[in-house]
Amino acid sequence: MAMQTPIQMVDLKRQYQKIKSEIDEAISEVLESGMFIQGPAVKKFAEHLQEYLEVKHVIPCANGTDALQIAMMALELQPGDEVITPSFTYIATAEVIALLRLKPVFVDVDPHTFCLDVEAIREAITPRTRAIVPVHLFGQSVDMEPLLALAEAHQIAVIEDNAQAIGCNYRCADGSSKKTGTMGHIGCTSFFPSKNLGAYGDAGALCTQDDALADKMRMIANHGQSQRYYHDRIGCNSRLDSIQAAILDVKLRYLDQYIAARQQAANRYDTGFADIPEITIPYRATYCTHVFHQYTILVPPHQREALQQYLAQHGIPTMIYYPVPCHRQKMFTSLPYVAHSLKTTEWLSERVLSLPMHTELDEEQQNFIIEQIHRFFD
Repeated sequence: MAMQTPIQMVDLKRQYQKIKSEIDEAISEVLESGMFIQGPAVKKFAEHLQEYLEVKHVIPCANGTDALQIAMMALELQPGDEVITPSFTYIATAEVIALLRLKPVFVDVDPHTFCLDVEAIREAITPRTRAIVPVHLFGQSVDMEPLLALAEAHQIAVIEDNAQAIGCNYRCADGSSKKTGTMGHIGCTSFFPSKNLGAYGDAGALCTQDDALADKMRMIANHGQSQRYYHDRIGCNSRLDSIQAAILDVKLRYLDQYIAARQQAANRYDTGFADIPEITIPYRATYCTHVFHQYTILVPPHQREALQQYLAQHGIPTMIYYPVPCHRQKMFTSLPYVAHSLKTTEWLSERVLSLPMHTELDEEQQNFIIEQIHRFFD
C-alpha cells in the first residue's frame, strides 16, 4: 500500500501552504518597499528573534557557515590557535576552522546524546586552545553548565553551533532555563530551509550578550565598516536579505508550534519502535528539551543499508547523518588537525539512520513508516 501523499524527509511545500497568505504578504511588502538589503524587515526580524531567545544582540548574516566564520574572526583567533569541536557534525563546523588557518582538535561525543563529551574536552585542552565549538546536534543541547565552567577555568571562548537546535531549552542547576545559542560567548545558527526555523534560501544569524562582540560582528558581516565607506577591520560580505528576513519573521511566530509538532511526531515514533530490539530510539537528556531537528535511530551496522533500501522501495526516504566523520574527510588529509580518541564517533557513523521528521508529518504517514520497519525486522 502506497501513501496518497508522498512521504518527504522534510515537507516544506505543505508547511508553506498553511501560512501562504502571511508569507506572500510579507514578501510583497518587501518588494513594494524596494529595500532589499539591510531593509526594515531585517531589523524587525532581529528584534523579534532577540525577544524570543532573550538575548541582547542578534546579528543576521547570509548563512550559518558565515556565522561561524564571523564569530571566530570577532574573537580574533590567530593561525595555529586550537579550536576544540566534535568530528561527528556537519562539515561546516570544522571547515571554517581550517579556512581561517586555525587547528581543529576533534574530540568524541556522548554515545547517548551524540553531543560533545565534556570529559573529552577536558583531556584535549592545551596551552594553544582558544575556543570550543559545542554543536547542539539533532535538536538537543550539549550539557552546557559543566562545559562553560571548564571553559571559564581555562579562559577559553565558547562558540555555540546552534544550527540544529533553535528553540531548545537548557535547564540550569538553579532551576532557570536558557535557550541554546545564548549561553556561550557567541551563538551561531543557520536558517537553511530544512532547519526548524527555515528560510526560503540561505540565511543565518549570530547572537551574543556581549556589546563589544556584537559591534565587532556587525562590522565584520558588512565589510568591516563602522560607517559606510569607513572600513575599520577586515570583514566579509554576509548580509541577510530583506525577503528572507520577512519570511523568517512570519515563521518565527510559529516556531514553538513547529517544535511541538516535531515532539509529537517523535513520541509516536518512540511508541512505535518500543518493541523492536534492534532499534535504539533517540535519547532525551534530562537537562534540556529536544526539538527534534532529526529523529535519528541506531540500527545494527550490518542491517542499515538493507533497511534503507527496503524503506526506499516502499517510498520512505531516510538519511545518514553522518556517514563520514569530519576527521576522515579527504579535505583534512592535507590539513593540520588533532584527533583524540573517537571510538564513539566511529561507532555512531556506522549505525545512525535518520527517519522523516518535519512539522507536516501526520499519524497516517508515521503508522506506515513504523509498520514497514516492523515488517523489515520481523
